[in-house]
Amino acid sequence: MSVIIENLSFFYGAVKALDDINISVQTGESVGIAGTSGGGKSTLLKLVGGLYDAREGRISVMGRYGSAERRSRVSMVMQNAALFPASIRDNITCGHEMPEDRIFAACEAAQLTEWIGSLPCGLETFVGERGGKVSGGQAQRIAIARAIAKDAEVVLLDEPTSALDEATGASLMAALAELTVGKTVLHVSHRPEALAVCDRFMRLEGGRVYAE
Repeated sequence: MSVIIENLSFFYGAVKALDDINISVQTGESVGIAGTSGGGKSTLLKLVGGLYDAREGRISVMGRYGSAERRSRVSMVMQNAALFPASIRDNITCGHEMPEDRIFAACEAAQLTEWIGSLPCGLETFVGERGGKVSGGQAQRIAIARAIAKDAEVVLLDEPTSALDEATGASLMAALAELTVGKTVLHVSHRPEALAVCDRFMRLEGGRVYAE
């Protein structure tokens, strides 16, 4: 199994966001998790991705339980793209050395190439504090390129095309589907049609998981 979630509960203060979640995801399996906003979907992905610590229950990703170890084994595209106050290049590579052809391929897949080519500084363009110098759609594409370039075994998608128009979002989802072949994918969305390519579905409502 690539991802195992056992007896996971999570609280924001006194409010229980997740209630005794148990999910096992096989290596190479794509699992869609649907549900309304506020149902706990994003919280679940942040826990799996090691952004939050699991205090009740256990999570393993590729056999690793620690938050830092889980983070190193996942690529994430969250609903609100988080960018560093750095260049486009550094936001894709996270400051790590990376071959130019790998960066180019990630930009091409995320449909960034034409836009980057129009910028005077290209990949070295500064995105501003919290990505303030780029649009929401551009920030989302940069985050998608980052996830593609990392090439992790497990991919976590949280409404990855939320900031994009319908046509662009559809084409990017098609690109992500191609590039996640053979990988383990957890994809959450409030739109069931966005999960049509997944192998298996479940619903997360009120902090609890229900099989579809």
